[in-house]
Amino acid sequence: MEETKYDDTVYGRARVQTTPELEAYYKELESLGAGALWTVANDIEPWEPKPSSVPMLWKYEDLRHLVLKSSELVTPEQAGRRVVYLVNDKRRDVSAAVGWLYTGIQVTRPGESTSAHRHKASALRFIMEGEGGYTVVDGNKIMLEVNDFVITPNSTWHEHGVEEGGKTCIWQDGLDIPLVNALEANDYAVFDGKQPLEKPLNFSPMSYSGAGLIPADHVWDKPYSPLFKYSWKQVYPALQQAAQVNEGSPYDGVLMHYTNPLTGGHVMQTMGASMQMLRPSEHTLAHKHTGSFIYQCAKGKGYSIIGGKRYDWKERDIFCVPSWVYHEHVNLSDTEDACLFSFHDLPVIESLGLYQEKAHPEGRQKVE
Repeated sequence: MEETKYDDTVYGRARVQTTPELEAYYKELESLGAGALWTVANDIEPWEPKPSSVPMLWKYEDLRHLVLKSSELVTPEQAGRRVVYLVNDKRRDVSAAVGWLYTGIQVTRPGESTSAHRHKASALRFIMEGEGGYTVVDGNKIMLEVNDFVITPNSTWHEHGVEEGGKTCIWQDGLDIPLVNALEANDYAVFDGKQPLEKPLNFSPMSYSGAGLIPADHVWDKPYSPLFKYSWKQVYPALQQAAQVNEGSPYDGVLMHYTNPLTGGHVMQTMGASMQMLRPSEHTLAHKHTGSFIYQCAKGKGYSIIGGKRYDWKERDIFCVPSWVYHEHVNLSDTEDACLFSFHDLPVIESLGLYQEKAHPEGRQKVE
C-alpha cells in the first residue's frame, strides 16, 4: 500500500491525504491559474512569524577600502549613486539587507555632488566619517557631521555632496526600496537643472531641534518629520542624561527613538530609527519581536547574540536582526558605554497592527 502523506498532523491544519486523483486535480487547477488552498495553507499561515532573512554582520574594516576604491573607479554621475550595498544571503533576489529593507555605504569626495533626484522609496543616512558633507532636501541645505542621522522622505528632491576643502565623507544609506518595489509603487526622477536653495543654511535643524520648542509661525502639513537632521551633539547628551535617571529596557538598555517633533511619532511613514546606549559591561536579556532591524555601532565595542550565534562588533560595523529572531546585546567595556544606531520598519508593522514581542523563556540564549 502507498504511504499516506499529510501536509500537517495537527487538527485544524491542512492534512489532506495525497492521491493520484488529487494530483491530477491539482494539475488541472494549475493549468487554469488556480490552486487548492489546503496545499499551501500551512506554509502561508505559520504558527509564528517566519523570517526569510538570516542574521548577518558586515565588518567595516573589511569593506572600507573597497568603498573608497569605488571613488577611484566611477564618478557619482556615472554611478547615479556610488554605493556599495549590503545584501542578506537569503534576500539577494530583492537586494535587501534584511526583510524588506535595503542598506549600503556611500562615499563622496571633496568637491563632488550628485544630481538632485527623488523616488517613492524613503531614505535615510547615518554619517560614518568625513567633514564638510551636506545634503539638500527640498531646497533645504544641511551640513552633516559624524554620527548625525538624516532623513530624505519619499518624493522629496534631494542631493548630497562634500564642500571643497572638506574631507571624504562616508555614510550609511537606508531605504525601503524592497518594500516599495514589492508593492509595485516605486519610481525615480532626476531634477532638471540645479535644485534651488529655498531656505537659509541649516534651516530645518535650527528651526525644530531646540529644547523641544516648535516654531509657531511655520505650517507643516506633510506626513514626515520637518526635522531633516538629528545631530549627534544633541542625541548623545540626551542618552547620557536619560541613563542617569532611568534604568532603561532590560532588552535594549537606554533606548530612544528619533521622532517627528510635531507628532512624537516616527520620522517617516515606512521607516523609523533609534539610538540605544549600553552601559559599561551591560548584558541585556534576550527577546524577539516582529519588525526587521539594521544596526550600526556608533560608539564602543561589544557583541550581539542573534538566533543563538555571537556576532562581535565595534565602531562602524553593521549587522542585522531579522524579524522574530531572539537577540541580546553586550557591551564589552567595563568603563565606557556603547551606542548602537538602528533603523527599522516599525512604522509599517505598528500601523498595520502586526507588532508582537516575546521574551526568551530562559532570559538569555545559549551560544551555538
